[in-house]
Amino acid sequence: MSEKHIVIIGGGFSGTALAIHLARYGQAGLKVSVIEPRPQLAQGVAYSTEDPAHRINVPASRMQLAGDEEGAFDRWFRSSPDFQVDTDALWHDGTVYPQRGQFARWVNEQFRQQKQYSAVELTHIHDRAVSFHAGVVSTASGAKVQADVVVLAISHPPPALPAILTSLRGHVGLIADPWQPNALAKVGADDQVAIIGSGLTMSDMVASLHRKGHRGKITVFSRRGQLPRPNLSGNYENRELNYLQPQQATARGWLRRIRQEVTDAAAENLPWQGVLDDIRRHGQQIWQTLSLTEQRRFLRHLRPWWDVHRYRIAPQVSTVLSQLQASGQLTVMAARLLAADAAEDSLQLTLQPRGSSPELYRVDRVIVTTGPAHGALLNSDALLHQLATEGVIQADPLALGINVNALSQTLNAQGLANPHLYVVGPAARGRFGELMGLPQVAEHAESVARQLLSIAPSSSTHASSHERID
Repeated sequence: MSEKHIVIIGGGFSGTALAIHLARYGQAGLKVSVIEPRPQLAQGVAYSTEDPAHRINVPASRMQLAGDEEGAFDRWFRSSPDFQVDTDALWHDGTVYPQRGQFARWVNEQFRQQKQYSAVELTHIHDRAVSFHAGVVSTASGAKVQADVVVLAISHPPPALPAILTSLRGHVGLIADPWQPNALAKVGADDQVAIIGSGLTMSDMVASLHRKGHRGKITVFSRRGQLPRPNLSGNYENRELNYLQPQQATARGWLRRIRQEVTDAAAENLPWQGVLDDIRRHGQQIWQTLSLTEQRRFLRHLRPWWDVHRYRIAPQVSTVLSQLQASGQLTVMAARLLAADAAEDSLQLTLQPRGSSPELYRVDRVIVTTGPAHGALLNSDALLHQLATEGVIQADPLALGINVNALSQTLNAQGLANPHLYVVGPAARGRFGELMGLPQVAEHAESVARQLLSIAPSSSTHASSHERID
């Protein structure tokens, strides 16, 4: 291979996984640099947390970088000293759910091993990319990095503050970004807490409060009031669907199909999880058969239901939620926020429960867990803003991330592909649909690596997983 430099901008899971695959498949003469401001790689939003209550939400045996290494992380964790210390990681069915920081450490170790033994030159540039012009990436420190190919691995912008809460920005009682360091430090043990959003981030925050010994009442609300479903204990069979049978390519058509498949599975004493897992494995193919109108219809009406069934929570966290609900400390409701006002050091919320009259809630803290503002991704980062302003990249039509083609190459404002600028990870999900969790993100990283190296796609079979990266 002639000298070639691939620069990956962003060193969370997606960017680090891509670098590892490039090192595995590449040859001497290839240089791969990851520009990431964090001191350690693989520590994006999901895996940078050090809170012991934050666990991967699938068994460790289902977490890997590629299908041919099934169980590698599980074996690594069980042989580590941390396994002996973290007694809560072992569930009663024999599976382990390590703290999420453990997975980041394992992935970072794979990077270090490749850096040591691969013929490919791997480098972590501890800096932040701020612009890209004429094949040169400029960083915040003033460095200039010449690149033959640039891959954008920037996926998760900060959360957006709901419009009703913007007047309260800076109020001591408002926790607008729960992923900021020590975000929950200001929550007192007896504080009354309201949490906006009822998904995975909410589950993490409640688990954190519980670990800290919080005793105050917690009110969780979202438009539908749905909690993530727990994972099943033990192994279960997946129900393989017949994708050759005629199928209406609409959101409603697939909803009917899945409901029927779940009913049929129940008649065979098979869990609904097996049906959803098979749908997930074929999710990208299904997504790309839908028209843009049907994709929008899915996002508007069905996505919340898909999310709570697809992205499940670890049994340790599910147990905490169930215990707090049973004791009355935790209440989950379907409601809309109508108003929010400051009341000295506390906040007064006006909620409209579904099918009921507005109610007033006075709380000490409000935690926003509505997730990253993916629709604002291109304005969340100096580099992305520059590329978008110059028309080099554009948002995808669904406002989920960056517009790319089937090869993950970015499309400019005229809709033309740039063969030297790629996207890896969740920012490409407008095109691919199911691209927010493992193994899909790992598979995408491997696919992009092969594309960059002109290697045929892998035919390996990837293990089932449900871990969401957010």
